[in-house]
Amino acid sequence: MGSKLSGAAGGAGSAVSHNADINVTPFVDIMLVLLIIFMVAAPMATVSMKLDLPPPQAPTTPEKEPVYITVQESGALFIGAGQTSLATLPADVCAALGGGDCRGRRVFVRAEPEVAYERFMAVMNGLYGAGFTQVGLLNEDIE
Repeated sequence: MGSKLSGAAGGAGSAVSHNADINVTPFVDIMLVLLIIFMVAAPMATVSMKLDLPPPQAPTTPEKEPVYITVQESGALFIGAGQTSLATLPADVCAALGGGDCRGRRVFVRAEPEVAYERFMAVMNGLYGAGFTQVGLLNEDIE
């Protein structure tokens, strides 16, 4: 009594092999559809807003030049080309800035490379103690 389904149902003489590979064709199809959807929808997601900006205007007052304080190795202080001392530094800086509200103006401090740190910090602390908060440090290469 033999089975009549021997050939078609995997009977005695045939071996059935299974394919374990993932079929990526549906995955690629879905990804391409999503790509097209996002490419079409992305420009619609931007929000445009009408702005009424005033026309640009040139500044009415020219920017004043900052004051440069130089600390030399010998301990001498200079504001521009004029010599000053640590005691009169805030008043001399205000005079160099033109008076008025000089505390809010920009001041630059530069020092020679051999200046002692204590001397440099004494100048910085003197400026800060007098109310100068916009103090910049300059580093210049000497060739």
